Amino acid sequence: MSKKAGHQARKRFGQNFLHDPGVIDRIIRAIHPKPEDAIVEIGPGLGALTEEILEVNPKLQVVELDRDLIPVLRTRFFNYPEFRIHEADALKFDFSQLMDEKPLRIIGNLPYNISTPLIFHLLSQADVIQDMHFMLQKEVVQRMAAVSGDSSYGRLGIMTQYFCKVQPLFEVSAGAFRPAPKVDSAIVRLVPHAELPHPARDLGTLQAVVRTAFNARRKTLRKALGTMVSVEQLQQLGINDGLRPENLTLADYVNIADLLVCEKNSEGNDD
Repeated sequence: MSKKAGHQARKRFGQNFLHDPGVIDRIIRAIHPKPEDAIVEIGPGLGALTEEILEVNPKLQVVELDRDLIPVLRTRFFNYPEFRIHEADALKFDFSQLMDEKPLRIIGNLPYNISTPLIFHLLSQADVIQDMHFMLQKEVVQRMAAVSGDSSYGRLGIMTQYFCKVQPLFEVSAGAFRPAPKVDSAIVRLVPHAELPHPARDLGTLQAVVRTAFNARRKTLRKALGTMVSVEQLQQLGINDGLRPENLTLADYVNIADLLVCEKNSEGNDD
């Protein structure tokens, strides 16, 4: 039995290896890799996508945490001398160090157990990224693409859309993987905005407002944001304090955050 065939998917790494040729082909066509692209794959696993990308782009770089998979990848792709493997945790990895002249194109079949924090980590480095194509749990993609009023609308969607255009591409059934996960997956394309449509004065304040609001998503804004914003401040912005957090748009949250920053700055100037 080969090492490739003998590697057991590890639950602690959330590993589900893609094996369906039709799905792999569809993903590659969606990514549309070019020889000159700076492509980085997160969690290549046994190399199903890696193999297809390398045929077009032999300078592919991958980030892999499972040290047992690294010799498998080195052996399988030994005839690609420019192929680089970074043994690292993608959650802590500085992707900007991989950028040379071109912005990065990041791809990956992301483990479900780290997908949300990993997306936030990558969004913080959006200025070095051209686009991202990810396989994620279908519900995660729905949350990323949700708009105000949707039941799945929340912090992930708001902050992803702050940085990127979100394009759900297609769904993938559990049978495309070994072992088969208990959920269906979907492919999403994230393209960082050339110019932010709703730039906030202070990103940290915006993140705090959104986080606080959705920690109490079933309450009215009056209660959910009561520790940060007064009813008078919401009224000043033309926002009904009786609405729930899911009823506000990204622009609304940016306006609330900007008002807090302005008032804090004016208080500082009064001292």
